[in-house]
Amino acid sequence: MIFPYLIMKKYKLILLVLLIASLPLALTSCTSVSANTPKTTDKMGAKPQDPDFITYLRIKAEEGSAQAQYNLGVMYAEGEGVIKDYKQAVKWYAKSAEQGDSSAQLNLGVMYAEGEGVIKDYKQAFKWYAKSAEQGNSSAQYNLGVMYFEGEGVIKDYKQAVKWYAKSAEQGYSSAQYNLGVMYFEGEGVIKDYKQAVKWYAKSAEQGDSSAQLNLGVMYAIGRGVIKDYKQAYMYANISSYNGSKKAIKLRELIEKKLTAEQINEAQELSREWIKSHK
Repeated sequence: MIFPYLIMKKYKLILLVLLIASLPLALTSCTSVSANTPKTTDKMGAKPQDPDFITYLRIKAEEGSAQAQYNLGVMYAEGEGVIKDYKQAVKWYAKSAEQGDSSAQLNLGVMYAEGEGVIKDYKQAFKWYAKSAEQGNSSAQYNLGVMYFEGEGVIKDYKQAVKWYAKSAEQGYSSAQYNLGVMYFEGEGVIKDYKQAVKWYAKSAEQGDSSAQLNLGVMYAIGRGVIKDYKQAYMYANISSYNGSKKAIKLRELIEKKLTAEQINEAQELSREWIKSHK
């Protein structure tokens, strides 16, 4: 049985502001994401809601199975098959985390960061994110980057933030790719490099991140890191708008003033083709 992925959005980071056609355009705020990443159990055919399954899982957890302890923690955190109980979730995450389970370490860090089932403690959150991140968990690496960026539980350090965003981004974590693009754009923790910013915005945009799509549109509109191309800018603004970004609508309206009717039609067709190919 594979439990569903459970995503928790956290932390607001940077707000970018650029000028296009002499009008201010507030672009995006980076959002960091923490993830509960449940694993499989080894009892075939059982469902999380079944009393027998809960009993089985509890027995395995009491016997010391790190995987069972982790899964039991997830079930208490989500109220799956048991009454939701964050304190019990923390208890079982902690037992699994102490055995070195990287997902349990990540989730225990989330509980400390959120103050769920335990008193909010950023230092403890940082501690457990770091243990998980060192094992290669991309979500933990991303969260660790956020902690360094915000100076929560650790002294603020943009270079370390870039380091951990990069490790997560290289594993394909979309939000980390986006944040890394922001760091390169701002020159925070790294030498300002618009080409690198475009590179990472593009990787995140390919995965459907509307903020990255918006920023990529702006880069094409102002010619930073890429050759100025209003059709490409319009395309990405359109795609970002399609994916829910209200700010992209403003960008699209500004770019329309730079294009002919024919060029707008071509850009709209490019948008449709992009969206179709990414479904």
